[in-house]
Amino acid sequence: MELRRSVALVTGASSGIGAAIARRLAHEGLRVALAARRQDRLEALAKEIREAGGEACPFPVDLAQEAERERLVQGIGAGWGTPEILVNNAGLGWYGFGDGMPWPRAREMIEVNVAAAVHLSLFVLPQMKVRGRGHIVNIGSIAGNIPSQGVALYCATKSFLDAFTTALYREVRGTGVWVSVVKPGPVTTEFFDRSSLAGLRMPAERFAISPERVAERVWSLLCHPRREVYVPGWYRVVPWVEILLGWAMDRIGPLLLRHQVRETAHP
Repeated sequence: MELRRSVALVTGASSGIGAAIARRLAHEGLRVALAARRQDRLEALAKEIREAGGEACPFPVDLAQEAERERLVQGIGAGWGTPEILVNNAGLGWYGFGDGMPWPRAREMIEVNVAAAVHLSLFVLPQMKVRGRGHIVNIGSIAGNIPSQGVALYCATKSFLDAFTTALYREVRGTGVWVSVVKPGPVTTEFFDRSSLAGLRMPAERFAISPERVAERVWSLLCHPRREVYVPGWYRVVPWVEILLGWAMDRIGPLLLRHQVRETAHP
């Protein structure tokens, strides 16, 4: 598929992985639609891309709202046409005991991490199939392969994306359309700050990589499509960790979280 001048919709583009992906795609000559809630961030990024010679347009939107998701795709279509590339990157997290998560936060996470990705994918997929080209890239996580204490719902949303991606990938084989999932490990973004509402910090934060590494992998995936990629690549061993050592995590994981909660409560 010819990528230059293609229209790419990147959700969660106001910072972190989404912003890095948007910059990378614009640098390669794609027209990038930037979607997120923070209008000032989107406008600043669009200006940065334009000053660098690229094309970008901000679309402030609350992806937790069904009507706004429809408005987003219709707005892009009115100006540039239906996106040929969709990067479902927007996501929320929470770190702490699952029963400590307020339901409004849990519901919002399901809407943004799951419902938005499904809704946007099913919205653009028919037109992609008609054109005989297109690529949907879901930003998953190794958390989808390793359900861990403290991030129960987040892991579940990423596991959903894994299954959704695989099923769609098999459905569209031979149509010219690709569906892929990118599974990074921890990434240095605002995600950790916004996920620590329970007063705890994720231990994985210390192993985080840069969002630019994920963006580079996304670009490589668009050039050489496949169903899934891990970032870094050696994380492909992660599914085996759960299979072989899940029994140990069952015993050690709860102890680690309880210890962290006690340490936070009594520093």
